Amino acid sequence: MRLSKEEVEKLAEDFEDKEPKEVLKWALDTFHPKLALSSSFSIEDVTLIDMLWKINPKFRVFTLDTGRLNQETYSLIDRIRTKYDVQVEVYYPNTAAVEKMVRERGMNLFYESVAHRKLCCNVRKVEPLMRALNGLDAWITGLRREQSVTRTEVKKVEIDEAHGNMVKVNPLADWSNEQVWNYVKKNNVPYNTLYDKGYPSIGCEPCTRPIKPGEDIRAGRWWWESPDEKECGLHVHK
Repeated sequence: MRLSKEEVEKLAEDFEDKEPKEVLKWALDTFHPKLALSSSFSIEDVTLIDMLWKINPKFRVFTLDTGRLNQETYSLIDRIRTKYDVQVEVYYPNTAAVEKMVRERGMNLFYESVAHRKLCCNVRKVEPLMRALNGLDAWITGLRREQSVTRTEVKKVEIDEAHGNMVKVNPLADWSNEQVWNYVKKNNVPYNTLYDKGYPSIGCEPCTRPIKPGEDIRAGRWWWESPDEKECGLHVHK
């Protein structure tokens, strides 16, 4: 099922003051089973997993294993699988593409330039995402407007022009970091233990570090780059 741009714009207006669970219920009723949550197992994503499970335990979730994740992230994935009895659909980068990139650019090419970092993200994340989205009519993300300067215009329901005009659902778009954490604690949702070590935003191990007091929530991601460059290519806004 595909919706027109006009239909989605109207839905975005209608959902702006709705709670995440209402947005998720609509998405599941409308698109399931051709709907999945894209999860890096961030604090936002585990919040959505808990909400989805309470609406429909047969919800779908996929993750992109870049091959450079923290062990804490892998441990959390198993905890989530056990607690919610959910099958996590795992997508890996193309082996030949990774081998070619590393052979030509080195293991840590991402530190050399923004272009090289985006190349790595493209090989390890963007291409696998395209395969994960194949066959879906809509996908769910944990994007929030408060997260970064590149996400301030995120709507709860959007047309994803970068991925064939499918529907993109961002139920937590207007939630604050405090609201997310309050939900996790109240509902005893498993979360990545790196958060307790000063990591407010978690990606690949070599591209993520703890932040200092007072720093921006995304300061630990690609810390050598300017804030307006800090996207990996998964979420493109035209």
